[in-house]
Amino acid sequence: MLRERWVLTGACALLLLGGGIVSAEIKTDSFERTITKSVHAKYAVILPEGYDSQIEKRWPMILFLHGSGERGDDPSQLLNMKPLQYMRQTKGFPFVVVVPRCPGGEQWDPDTLNVLVDEALAKYRIDEDRVYLTGYSMGGTGTWTFAMAHPERFAAIAPVCGRVINVLAYKIKDIPIWCFHGDKDDVVNFSFSTEMVAKLKNAGAKDVEFTIYPGARHGIWDETYSNPKLYEWMLGHKRESK
Repeated sequence: MLRERWVLTGACALLLLGGGIVSAEIKTDSFERTITKSVHAKYAVILPEGYDSQIEKRWPMILFLHGSGERGDDPSQLLNMKPLQYMRQTKGFPFVVVVPRCPGGEQWDPDTLNVLVDEALAKYRIDEDRVYLTGYSMGGTGTWTFAMAHPERFAAIAPVCGRVINVLAYKIKDIPIWCFHGDKDDVVNFSFSTEMVAKLKNAGAKDVEFTIYPGARHGIWDETYSNPKLYEWMLGHKRESK
């Protein structure tokens, strides 16, 4: 009964309007404003052997993004991770390595990372045409996301078992990319990488490598980052000066 009375009331209302439907006036508009955003990051830096003595040299830089399990407050705690131990302990490792720590409950934010790169370039003697981006798991996702937001920053990127949240393959088609994933990954589906690599090639990307670990699950980063070929590959690429 209640529904029937409502329908009748609506019908009466239409009759009061002359039995027709009144068309609303539609307008379009736009605006432009500048907004500001406060960002904050804690990070550790690994300096290469000879950094203090070779004061005229500009060094290549790696921005290293950890996974979700390493989120926290103190970046120095990250330095005992096996990938960073390799970078710290390999004699002659030629990179400045910048290691931010993502706060608990958060994800990698491209705006914060972009300011962090500016900060590192201002504080350390870095060759800004040799800035490399890499990360695993959540850090692999951050690698894809940051690179698509600011492709002009990087000489090359190496995402490891990361999700691709917003596919903008055309934005990074000119960046050398080396992607890594285990085909039995039970945390981040292997298809994220296979589909992204396919989209990159469809967008015209010419320099894309894809390493598949047969039978491997999610934890492939120790093996990936202890392979010297990755760092040789990075050093083989330099950003074209703008």
